[in-house]
Amino acid sequence: MARTVAVVDYGMGNLRSVSQAVMHVTQGTGFEVIVTSRPEEVFAAERIVLPGQGAMPDCMRELRDSGLQEAVLDAAARKPMMGVCVGMQMLLSRSEEGPTDGLGLIPGEVVRFRLEGQKQPDGSRYKVPQMGWNQVVQARPHPIWAGVPDSAYFYFVHSFYARPSDARHSVGKTDYGERFTCAVARDNIFATQFHPEKSAEHGLALYRNFLHWNP
Repeated sequence: MARTVAVVDYGMGNLRSVSQAVMHVTQGTGFEVIVTSRPEEVFAAERIVLPGQGAMPDCMRELRDSGLQEAVLDAAARKPMMGVCVGMQMLLSRSEEGPTDGLGLIPGEVVRFRLEGQKQPDGSRYKVPQMGWNQVVQARPHPIWAGVPDSAYFYFVHSFYARPSDARHSVGKTDYGERFTCAVARDNIFATQFHPEKSAEHGLALYRNFLHWNP
């Protein structure tokens, strides 16, 4: 019987590109990737990927209304789970966007970039959302970083970012007007603000490491 990685479909994720990336790295591993909106399949899966895009209040509402929130919380308590983009922001306690409450799995808040009047090194103004490639500093060692060079480039599209209450939960940081947390981790949870599925080989390496991670 195949080991299952469930990509959670609550109506708000970048499902095709995330699932295609995970399918790519599962070839020959014995894992099966399913994109599912069924709570029972999330409960049964060995590993969970929680994507998200759009506004955090919409994502939280859809997760709740879809009936998948309980299954995601169950996964967060007992199996490897990886959050992506707004899927990372949802893990925190609260977001300024809305404002709205998150899942409370990682204490902290999600805040908006405040870069008005600031200029980049080339003299241009910072734009919000941050959109494009940026370097990620590995703030703390983690098995998901295995084989990925420190300060490697990953692809971002976002206007809000995580501010964990406990520095130990910040495992990746990026500079955009200020240094901010772009990857968080706690126990069996790892999540990124950037999009691994849009980040070429280094992004695929994160998904590959996630398959073999045994927290």
